[in-house]
Amino acid sequence: MQRAGSGLPPRHSRPTTSAGAPMTTVSVNDIALGIESFGADDAPLVLLVGGTTMLSWPDALCERLAAGGRRVVRYDLRDSGESTTADPEAPTYTLRDLAADAAALPGALGAGPAHLAGIGVGGMVAQVAALDHPGVFSALTLVGTRAVAPGPPDDDLPDHDEATMGRLFARPMPDWTDREAVAEFAAIGAEVLGDDPVAARAIAARIWDRTPGTAAPVQLANQLGMVFSRLDCAPRWRERLPGIGIPTLVVHGRRDPFFPVGNGAAIAREIPRARLLVLEEAATAIPDAAVGEVAEAMLALGTAAAAVRGGASRPSRG
Repeated sequence: MQRAGSGLPPRHSRPTTSAGAPMTTVSVNDIALGIESFGADDAPLVLLVGGTTMLSWPDALCERLAAGGRRVVRYDLRDSGESTTADPEAPTYTLRDLAADAAALPGALGAGPAHLAGIGVGGMVAQVAALDHPGVFSALTLVGTRAVAPGPPDDDLPDHDEATMGRLFARPMPDWTDREAVAEFAAIGAEVLGDDPVAARAIAARIWDRTPGTAAPVQLANQLGMVFSRLDCAPRWRERLPGIGIPTLVVHGRRDPFFPVGNGAAIAREIPRARLLVLEEAATAIPDAAVGEVAEAMLALGTAAAAVRGGASRPSRG
């Protein structure tokens, strides 16, 4: 039975990728994670942590990375998309469990050390994964994130822009059973944040199609990532950032009002030799116009990581 006003059932029986291939799941740590792959299976792995769904990563970026000779796998965090959904209002897992999921995926995919990338809350997962499981990852990319969660940041880090957050959260919630209402809600929110409302509308509709039901808590976990605010994120990890020893790229939108750019700059200062790439015209999402620049930087990082690994594996002379 179709939902009134949406023109689609609450969820397709099997979502498809932009290329028409079905998504699938991989089992790790006694749960299923929804994944989508681009590129050759034997190419170096780039693992993209959803923020919270895999669709936080633009299709075009995945395709550009795959064209650059990478195997790209983007995945949904728990309680979102095709991954195991239990109770988003009372999650029984922690941030460190999400990091352990990321660390388990390369082995489950039959891959060697992976270039790990996280966006938004996925960037927090990626930081902890790189710290807790250093041998699993060869490079790290962090996009639009910060080094503390949840709640207020440290005194030296900029918090959410108050005026923007006031406008964002003053809006009434949509009818979660209505696909078009949810897409419109996302488009207006994107406009408030400074992102592309047309792109946000399309992504929200795709997320709605992949969400297992229209109950508000599940929709909030998928569309707004609200489950993350309920996670146990202890202990702090910011003080451990200098211990990250793999090549790192930090990408941040200059106009990001949610995690202002000072958060990304702080991460780049605290991780040794990290590169900071500021996208001058971007807010919270990676815009189409920046996909090429981000892809180029990520491919260069992966090449540098491979060179480091190659040098470490060669016997010394003398």
